[in-house]
Amino acid sequence: MQIRDERDEEDAAAISRVTAAAFANAPHSSGTEARIVAALRQAGALTISLAAVSDDGSIVGHVAFSPVQIDRTAGRWYGLGPISVVPEMQRQGIGRALIREDLARLAAINASGCVLLGDPAYYSRFGFVSDPALTYAGEPSPYFQRLLLRGDPPNGDVSYHRAFDVR
Repeated sequence: MQIRDERDEEDAAAISRVTAAAFANAPHSSGTEARIVAALRQAGALTISLAAVSDDGSIVGHVAFSPVQIDRTAGRWYGLGPISVVPEMQRQGIGRALIREDLARLAAINASGCVLLGDPAYYSRFGFVSDPALTYAGEPSPYFQRLLLRGDPPNGDVSYHRAFDVR
């Protein structure tokens, strides 16, 4: 498997299929994840977008990072997600490899940190922690987590790019 940058027009349809398949039976899914990625792409808000490519050249995974605001102020913080792996290849380390590469790239662009909404048992292995001083939709949650890359931990309410509001 190879991890590489997304190639916009060339990869968009495959990434959409992978994302839709990955979330099709997920109980926490909004059903909009593929549309969110497309809307982020269209808005030019994909700061980092990586594809996992199998030996036969097909895209089997994808992860996106986009800017977030904290207390309505832009900074050097990013949101991880959606992250997708085709169902038949889940639990083989593809998601882990995508996240590790993306986090390395965030550090390389001097990001302050990253937030996500996800399973604490899974994301804690990458260093993510729940921080009650950082909220999402005005509420603290153990599922809303941050990873500090540099500087001090932020305080406030996080908002994602408007592409996350697609229906």
